[in-house]
Amino acid sequence: MHKTWVLRLIDELAKPLPGVEAQLRLAPPGRRPETAKTPARESAVLIVLFLQEKEIRTVFIKRAEYEGVHSGQVSLPGGMYKASDKSLEATALRETMEETGLPGDKISIIGNLTALHIPVSKIKVYPFVGLYYEKPIFEPDTFEVKYIIETSLQELLNPINQKFKIMKIGDAEIEIPYFDIMGDHIWGATAMIISEFLEVVKRI
Repeated sequence: MHKTWVLRLIDELAKPLPGVEAQLRLAPPGRRPETAKTPARESAVLIVLFLQEKEIRTVFIKRAEYEGVHSGQVSLPGGMYKASDKSLEATALRETMEETGLPGDKISIIGNLTALHIPVSKIKVYPFVGLYYEKPIFEPDTFEVKYIIETSLQELLNPINQKFKIMKIGDAEIEIPYFDIMGDHIWGATAMIISEFLEVVKRI
């Protein structure tokens, strides 16, 4: 991976983050920042960056179908904090290994993004950014993961891949912003996290 680019990314992640304003650019209509009184369980996700064919790429998972509000959605690798985890960073690494097969001891965490509350599931997500210096060999957990989605940062940054669609939520039909990655739609909390990350990348 390009050493200069990585060093600049680390430097930008250490500065004040774009924060909620950047998250809300890819938020569904009516989405509001959490309040201090909002109860939530803690979870962590990881943006894993790796170099492949001279492109800086990252990975998402297509969740398996199950009884739950996030069934079948595209998300970053991650999951709920466990008491056995030493930290939320450890949660992100453990869940990434479980869901993608990438070993946590080969991922270098270089920073974090702004925590995000997911009202529908009452979860507070802590996003981290990590580097994987080897060629990734994905071995997804087939119970949790339907398939792996790889994409480049350039694809995420390309305005042509940032679209809108009509979705029915409850009794209402609303226009939802999303990233279109080869037909897979990244929306909701995951899109909000990526929106902030891309603002950091644009500063490099």
